[in-house]
Amino acid sequence: MYAEIIAIGSELTSGEKLDTNSQWLSLQLADLGIPVLFHTTVADNVDANLQALQLAVERTDVVLITGGLGPTLDDLTRDVLAHLAGVPLEIDATSLADLEQFFRGRGREMPERNRIQAMFPQGATPLPNPIGTAPGIWMAFARPDRSPCLIAAMPGVPSEMHLMFHEQVRPRLPGGARVIRRARLNCFGLGESATEELLGDLTARGRDPEVGITAHDATITLRIVAQGATESECEAKIAAVTAAAHERLGDHIFGREDEKLEDVILQRLWQRGETLATVEIATRAQLASRCADATARHQEQSMAAATLDESSPFLGGLVLTEATAPITAIAHDRQTHTHADYVLAIGPEHWTEVGGRRQSSIDIALRSNDGVESSTLTWNGNPAIRLSRTTKTALDLLRRKLLESGTDVP
Repeated sequence: MYAEIIAIGSELTSGEKLDTNSQWLSLQLADLGIPVLFHTTVADNVDANLQALQLAVERTDVVLITGGLGPTLDDLTRDVLAHLAGVPLEIDATSLADLEQFFRGRGREMPERNRIQAMFPQGATPLPNPIGTAPGIWMAFARPDRSPCLIAAMPGVPSEMHLMFHEQVRPRLPGGARVIRRARLNCFGLGESATEELLGDLTARGRDPEVGITAHDATITLRIVAQGATESECEAKIAAVTAAAHERLGDHIFGREDEKLEDVILQRLWQRGETLATVEIATRAQLASRCADATARHQEQSMAAATLDESSPFLGGLVLTEATAPITAIAHDRQTHTHADYVLAIGPEHWTEVGGRRQSSIDIALRSNDGVESSTLTWNGNPAIRLSRTTKTALDLLRRKLLESGTDVP
């Protein structure tokens, strides 16, 4: 059993809005063991909608639609579904009463145009929407010599769609024949090509688990997708791939799922009762901002677990407009004033021309009770990520220092 998700709306195809519904629904279907083969985005056009649906019901067994259920003339989903099934639209008295009550609850009379939202293809099942005016539609589309294709049309408003899926659609969907589970490993210090080369056959096409590689601001993420008869089988496959990835990539792997470099570093500093201060010039407080955000995330998690430790490993950041001394001396001075166990310092940015291309260079220093380590980061790639990459490089310098000192950082 495979699925297709269709997002309807000219605001999506024009680029005015981002389709987040399809991503969310894919993850929900994965929990049911139903792989999604296609994401389709289509404008508010009758012919385009009909073509998309005709193709979807032929090539998949479950079709989830979001959008096009409003009362305006460009809301075409119900009409297209009726055309697809070759049946007329019919008013549903219960849905109409619910709509009228919705407007009465707001002290308003229902506009006549909203009656269209209580109309459904003959034989379809209305899906109540307790927090909006657009009911959903459930249909089983008959196919010769095959099981019917299950179709659910839901509102495009995410909050309404989420509730309708959980309460109305998910209970109607059969569990897939196989379970699907996902995991992510986050890496730093390698490019995509080098990562793939080290992983070798782990990224081969058609492999189970499937391992994909994505890059974002110099962070490499391994996306592991496992399929199996049971959840434990999937978890075993993921564990085996995770172990193999650690063996091949070593300490380039720093965390899992949503963990960021600053999260794993500050968590370990918190455990050890050690502190960090920062000083930066080129990165304009990006390093301090990352550390402050990680501190806030940890405190929120601690409060939820009722184990809040009021002490913080991050003592604050100093932002300078220019260098008054070498960056190593600035780091030493920052440690003297804050008494931090570690100081990360990022110097000013210098530009040169190498081989006809502009190249940036930034000095980075890590001051600890053991002394100072420093390096110069050069960059002639995409300028949009150079400062983010610089802050991550500084954080990774500290992470590796903690590894050397025996702190259990991934």
